[in-house]
Amino acid sequence: MLTLNEYRSLIDLDYTPRPYEIISEAEKSDICDEMLGVLLEERNEIAAFSYPYKAKRELIWGYLNQRLPNPVSARFLEIQDRLFRSETAENGIVDADGLSYEGNIALWQGDITRLNADAVVNAANSSLLGCFIPHHKCIDNVIHSRAGVQVRLDCSRIMGAQGEAEPAGCAKITRAYNLPSKYILHTVGPMTGLSASEEDGRVLRGCYVSCLNLARAMGLKTVAFCCVSTGIFGFPSDEAAAIAVGAVRHWLMESGSDMRIVFDVFLDKDREIYREVLRNM
Repeated sequence: MLTLNEYRSLIDLDYTPRPYEIISEAEKSDICDEMLGVLLEERNEIAAFSYPYKAKRELIWGYLNQRLPNPVSARFLEIQDRLFRSETAENGIVDADGLSYEGNIALWQGDITRLNADAVVNAANSSLLGCFIPHHKCIDNVIHSRAGVQVRLDCSRIMGAQGEAEPAGCAKITRAYNLPSKYILHTVGPMTGLSASEEDGRVLRGCYVSCLNLARAMGLKTVAFCCVSTGIFGFPSDEAAAIAVGAVRHWLMESGSDMRIVFDVFLDKDREIYREVLRNM
């Protein structure tokens, strides 16, 4: 497995703040026309842009999901970033430092791609290349789709050098590009059946510890975790929450770190589960 020191020279991990500017729908539509021209040419398809803006934007989302990690031009990145950063601003950026922390831990319900934490955690698959299913609503797809094609390109460079699938319980880091966060921590959780085994629990705990160790190595101060391995990976939500909270609290105590941790949930039921676990652990 490739370590941070072994892959950091392969990708750009230097974070430089950039402004977020909301642009008009007319400009966004023009950008979509130009992006679609490139994407359709790659697919050997004919460009036809009689669609309204929202339909064109949906096409771009689906095509980028399916697109292999091939190089793109500087111009493509320029217009993609302008569009995506406008959308980030429109969605509303949530200040992670402004959340309510107790013992360096906060619980927040919402879209993790709105948080400006130093890093957000992506529940990845073992290829680390994101989800290739068009318009899929998994967190892996959402994060890659809103961050930009650079994330898939970075992950491809890392995985090409690694030469094998990413082991479950480990983590890699890339820049977050057009998200409000600085970085994305990609971790592969265990896939369970009807119930999680003791080994599944050990691997899931490893996801949290690996992300925290990597964040500390990068000097990060705030990390927002999604509900790793729940959902389509099948880990029972209540057991996963107990493992997550236990792993984070133990790491904070052992390391003596002042890092702030956000547990981000999307569903009401997960919010209640985490509230109960945080209250009782």
